[in-house]
Amino acid sequence: MSIPGRQIAQAIIQTVITASGRSCGYSTVPTSLSQPTGNQLPYHVLYELGQTVSGPPFGDAAGDARLLVQVTTVGNSPEAASSGADRVRTGLLGRSPDGSDWLFSIVAPAGYAVVGRELDREDGMSVAGSTYSYVQRFAVHVTTTG
Repeated sequence: MSIPGRQIAQAIIQTVITASGRSCGYSTVPTSLSQPTGNQLPYHVLYELGQTVSGPPFGDAAGDARLLVQVTTVGNSPEAASSGADRVRTGLLGRSPDGSDWLFSIVAPAGYAVVGRELDREDGMSVAGSTYSYVQRFAVHVTTTG
């Protein structure tokens, strides 16, 4: 059973945008028309890194998957890249004050639910010229609901 990775990735992008207030591209730099901030620094880029599935055989409609995504925050200073990465981390991993729910939901397509999230790897910051990048990799656990 396969989970629609692109649709889940788009849902994660919306969560990143909501949490950070900055544009997020899908495997590329956001365009000048991307909402809310176009391609102005800082911005984020989300890359799909594949999925692993578990549960019943592929012919069965029920199942679970673990999707890996990388979010790269790009800024023109170390502070901008690090602060943007902090907002992404809070957006994807932050919990409500009582710990009962996520601060920001990931709205999966009908028939699927996000049941878990984790930071898989954090490579931190690098610099090329005067552009700073901060790389984080997240695992999102998805299950079928119907």
